[in-house]
Amino acid sequence: MTTTSPSSRTVYEPEHEQFRETVAGFIKTVVEPNFDRWEAAKVVDREMFSAAGETGMLLFPTPESYGGAGIDDFRFNAIVNEEFARAGLASAGLGIALQNDVVGPYLLDLTNDEQKSRWLPGLTAGTLIGAIAMTEPGTGSDLAGIRTRAVRDGDHYVLNGAKTFISNGQNCDLVVVAARTSDDTHKGLTLLVVEAGTPGFEKGRNLDKLGLHGQDTSELSFSDVIVPVSNRLGEEGEGFYLLMRNLPQERLSLAVTAVAASEGILARTLDYVQERKAFGKPIGSFQNSRFLLAELTTEVEIARVFVDHCVDLHSRKQLTAVQAAKAKWWASELQVRVADRCLQLHGGYGYMKEYPISRSFVDARIQTIYGGTTEIMKEIIGKSLGL
Repeated sequence: MTTTSPSSRTVYEPEHEQFRETVAGFIKTVVEPNFDRWEAAKVVDREMFSAAGETGMLLFPTPESYGGAGIDDFRFNAIVNEEFARAGLASAGLGIALQNDVVGPYLLDLTNDEQKSRWLPGLTAGTLIGAIAMTEPGTGSDLAGIRTRAVRDGDHYVLNGAKTFISNGQNCDLVVVAARTSDDTHKGLTLLVVEAGTPGFEKGRNLDKLGLHGQDTSELSFSDVIVPVSNRLGEEGEGFYLLMRNLPQERLSLAVTAVAASEGILARTLDYVQERKAFGKPIGSFQNSRFLLAELTTEVEIARVFVDHCVDLHSRKQLTAVQAAKAKWWASELQVRVADRCLQLHGGYGYMKEYPISRSFVDARIQTIYGGTTEIMKEIIGKSLGL
């Protein structure tokens, strides 16, 4: 199949491609043998994170003094995401992407030296697993609607509230919680790190999702949880702006995943249509199949070029929120379309769980929702046009 291969891409240097081989080896030896079991259990083994840490796949910017590589280069994050997604193992890769691309920046950029010494070694080694808790039962994309509340009492906060749809929610050791510390719409949020085992912090049920079955996604509750002020990230009232600052990287991460997943789906579908026969010849030889795959391949290559451009910009600290929104909505909607059309080419077999395309189909659907819905992405882009 003609897709944009690593050798034709200009965003990566030789050291990145060498690292890609390391990630591919990790997937083959650690992930693939266990993946079906994780999907059935609806949670990955914690040992996957520690193995990833031993391989050097977590929190690349962590300073060497805290056990990291000290490499601030998002391209390494992107390679991890690409390899999991292209292999069709999204539910295992999502937990690592969350640690690297979503939770990591908060605990790397907003922590003081004492906090770094407590949390970074474990997160980088994979012995600590992180999560972030923004979404609430009545609040999704509208962060200003957060109701979880933290009341200051001397040298600690008393935290009460509930969160839902929290990835890594069962496995997590640390949760960055967005909580309301005043009634001010945007200056009333504060970020607090809550550690597993803290009295009053409960992990609820592991939610039964349409797809991404191996990724634990949970309800969390906080009942009079005592959180030391020393667990606060940034200053009180800065939470909304800190969340907004880190969202572009999360959205770019999802775009990277979407394009790589689309490439993997197309490659596996091409193999299928060349082997599967109808009316005495491969179904890929029919004009409809050729035209459809030609269209999808072209669209995915176009998306690849733009997303690679965004990765390059972000690695140079130049990516804007609007560019990230464009990448996220376009690539995620494309992934859904690719999965849908490729399942159709599989016919009835595509509806059977034994065929990877069925998993790709259900795993793709969330991509246009989490990290900011397609509609929110279009709002961001539209407002940038002065509309």
